[in-house]
Amino acid sequence: MRMSRLLAPTLREVPSDAEIKSHQLMMRAGYIRKLAAGIYSYLPLGLRCERKVEQIVREEMDNAGAQELLMSALLPAEAYQASGRWDVFGQSMFKLKDRYDRDFCLGPTHEELFTQTVINEVRSYKEYPMTLYQIQTKYRDEGRPRFGVMRSREFVMKDAYSFDMTQEGLDESYKKMYDAYCRIFKRLGLDFTIVDADSGAMGGSGSQEFMVKSPVGEDGIAYCDACGYAANYEKAQCIPEEKEFADGDLPLEKIETPNVHTIDELVGFFGTEPYVFAKTIIYKADDKYIAAMVRGDREINEVKLKNLVGCVDDLELAEPFMVREITKADVGFAGPIGLEIEVIADLEVANMKNFIIGANDTGYHYKNVNINRDFTPDRIADIRVITDGDKCPKCGQPIKTAQGIEVGHIFKLGTKYSDALGLKFTDESGEQKTVIMGCYGIGVTRCVAAAIEQMSDDNGIVLPVAIAPYEVMVVPVNNKEEEQMRLAEEIYEDLKKQGIEAVLDDRAERAGVKFKDSDLIGIPLRIVVGKKCGEGIVEYKLRTAEVPVEMTVEDAKFEAVKYIKENK
Repeated sequence: MRMSRLLAPTLREVPSDAEIKSHQLMMRAGYIRKLAAGIYSYLPLGLRCERKVEQIVREEMDNAGAQELLMSALLPAEAYQASGRWDVFGQSMFKLKDRYDRDFCLGPTHEELFTQTVINEVRSYKEYPMTLYQIQTKYRDEGRPRFGVMRSREFVMKDAYSFDMTQEGLDESYKKMYDAYCRIFKRLGLDFTIVDADSGAMGGSGSQEFMVKSPVGEDGIAYCDACGYAANYEKAQCIPEEKEFADGDLPLEKIETPNVHTIDELVGFFGTEPYVFAKTIIYKADDKYIAAMVRGDREINEVKLKNLVGCVDDLELAEPFMVREITKADVGFAGPIGLEIEVIADLEVANMKNFIIGANDTGYHYKNVNINRDFTPDRIADIRVITDGDKCPKCGQPIKTAQGIEVGHIFKLGTKYSDALGLKFTDESGEQKTVIMGCYGIGVTRCVAAAIEQMSDDNGIVLPVAIAPYEVMVVPVNNKEEEQMRLAEEIYEDLKKQGIEAVLDDRAERAGVKFKDSDLIGIPLRIVVGKKCGEGIVEYKLRTAEVPVEMTVEDAKFEAVKYIKENK
């Protein structure tokens, strides 16, 4: 490809609405362009990069014995209604009606449709085990699309589904996908961590996420260097921390606390520590309201809480007017005493003594509160967010935390969808049994963004050869110099004949502009033809090297081919 013919509209300035590095660089390098919030077009460079990620995924899935097919993105409602997820997805599902008033959606994920396909097409138990997959565009109406393609409303995903006759068979299929994912992410050059995860709307008995550590990641990761334990915040088990409280069964006191709402303000007012307080937060859970309690220095893990109460729709904070109706007080003064809604207390709250809570009376708090004397929670459970330094639930050593980008997720679905849709088989003895399923997803577009987050520098994108849009950039310093252009053309054509994806920058631009564009768009290797071309000398520079190296033309071509083939 010649740069003069390539649609690669690079930008010198950072777009004002690009918040994170990958979004900024994908826009500046001419990979993507925004159409609407959370919706992007892929330009040639970005599409080449994405297609290479797809190919790596496809090769490893095929090697693991999975079979590729392609479902429609426009899906009838019936299968989702049968599984119950037509309502579970709520507003995040794009729903529409056809001209005959029938319900359809743009597919957010395809468990139901793959299950239905196996019901319709598999005739004998001898066809199991089976793993099917597709690489296809998904649609989710994100409430807050952001960070470019990291959290968008349209994205490319690889979703696979395994079908087995036994739990042992599922375990084997799951292990094959686990190993395939490890190979995929290593080939993509990603530094990833595997963590225990919440299954969310997908359901099932267990799941693991493949996370790329990044400060801009939207998921929290808890991990232990001592034993290797790792889980995302939604799943990480919290071990209650022991704290010292005032001894004895002190009498309950109602204290006037005018204009004191937050924990920081309360700490100053009472002259004590944050852990002496218990926060009471009112939530709306589907069609009911609940109260959740955690220690004053902790935060509520809303995913844990949602799973505990069995929410169908999103759990959300109660509106201020409902807080006043339920507690008879303004926001900031809620407490569990006298509440007529369900009260759920964290495990640490159950260990507290003589602590401080809101009094359900504006401007007042209770002091010296004790559970079972002053109030009794309806449920006690782990509902808090794990924090740095907490005890590891596996070995007891201090936990570390980081932010991460989820690039892959694998689930043991069990019989959730096969039960709902009636996927069964008749075994060799004539007994009818339910098929056991697994589900395995990779965010293809998110992998591209995660790679750029992890592999870039001040000059632009730095990608491994395997997924870079092109492999070698040949740059004549001055395209008006006939000798430079002749040699550059010769190198370019020779590299192409050897199977190298080369670009010839034949533009009438200054050399500095060409170098900046090459670095910006992430070309792994650059060969520069300059003033020494008459001596048969060129400059050879890897994208990751600080300075170029002078070589003969033949050596440069040899080293380029060798480097590219060794690193694909």
